[in-house]
Amino acid sequence: MESADDVMAPFLLMRAFRGLVDSVHQHLAEQGYPGIRAHHGFALQAIADGCTSVELGERLGVSKQAATKTARSLEEQGLIRRERNESDRRERTLTVTPHGRRLLLLSATAFRREVAGWRTLVGDPAVDATLRTLAAVGTDGRADTDLSDWS
Repeated sequence: MESADDVMAPFLLMRAFRGLVDSVHQHLAEQGYPGIRAHHGFALQAIADGCTSVELGERLGVSKQAATKTARSLEEQGLIRRERNESDRRERTLTVTPHGRRLLLLSATAFRREVAGWRTLVGDPAVDATLRTLAAVGTDGRADTDLSDWS
C-alpha cells in the first residue's frame, strides 16, 4: 500500500515548481520582462543557437503551428529574430536576440538565488540529494524542453 507521502509527490513537485517559477517571473517583471511565462523560457532554451519553427516544435514536443505561435510571441517581445535561410528561402531560422539572452541570464541568476534559499532552509545535502534524485528519475527519453503534455 502506498504511503501518503508517496501519493503527495506530484503535488509537492508542482508546488515547488510553481513557487520557484512564480518567484523568478516576478523578478523578471521587475527587471523589465513583464508577461514572461514558463513556456517562453522553455522555448528560448530550445532555440539555443538557432533552429527552424519545425525544429522548435520537435524540441518542445508540440505542433509546428504551436511552435510558430510561440515564436511569433517571442519575436513580438524582441526576444528572438526570424531570419530568412539563404539556402532555403521558404525557411526561417529562429535566433535569440541580445534582449533574449539577457532574459536567460537574469532567469538563471534568479533560479540560482531561489535554490540558494532552499539550501538555507534545508541545507546543501538535502537540496543536492533532491536534485540528484530528480535527475535520475526524470529520464523518460524526452528532451528537458519537451512541453507535449503541458497545458
